[in-house]
Amino acid sequence: MEFIYVLKLIPRLYQEANWTAGDEEIVQRHFDRLKEWTDNGKVILAGRTLNEEENAFGIVVFEADDEEQARAFMKEDPTVAEGIMTAELFPYHVALLRKNQQVID
Repeated sequence: MEFIYVLKLIPRLYQEANWTAGDEEIVQRHFDRLKEWTDNGKVILAGRTLNEEENAFGIVVFEADDEEQARAFMKEDPTVAEGIMTAELFPYHVALLRKNQQVID
């Protein structure tokens, strides 16, 4: 089964000046975790909008056996577990996927 979770920054982080070194470290752990799970084939894609205001968001599309496993995976995300982002889970289905996927930095 496929799922998507949508991540949103807490209001304190809407402005870049409010970010701490601790916040940056949490985001790095979040990225490293998603990279590991992408490399292992569980995460299909992950990314974020390029703004940091209240309407900014990130997404993670991934596979899980069921909703319980999907919810646990989402809640273990360091940004969620440590409270700098909120997350909402949805069942999802990838209908189309571009061939020869390539990460663009």
